[in-house]
Amino acid sequence: MICPNCEYEYHRGISVCPDCGETLVTKKEFNGNLVNPKDWIIVYSCADSLEANMLKSNLEGAEIEVLILNQNDSSFPVVGDLSVTKLLVKKDDAEDAVAIINDINDENM
Repeated sequence: MICPNCEYEYHRGISVCPDCGETLVTKKEFNGNLVNPKDWIIVYSCADSLEANMLKSNLEGAEIEVLILNQNDSSFPVVGDLSVTKLLVKKDDAEDAVAIINDINDENM
């Protein structure tokens, strides 16, 4: 059994983490819920992290899990914002996510 919060492993018979109180899960359940890069796809790129966060909120409202990858490099001094921010969703949700993003962008035109 593994604590999904602390990631500590416990002997059989223990069902609650003594450190944080979280209900323990089996190792198989724990591994099945790990974030795996192969399961995610980039559905949108922009230069504005505010735009990315707003789109993320809309997608999460549609119960689509979203990760934001911000490739801002503060060690490269330039004038303006050259950073790239990407939205990633699970491959199974990509079609729905793109449709929602397109709807939002079409309304803003």
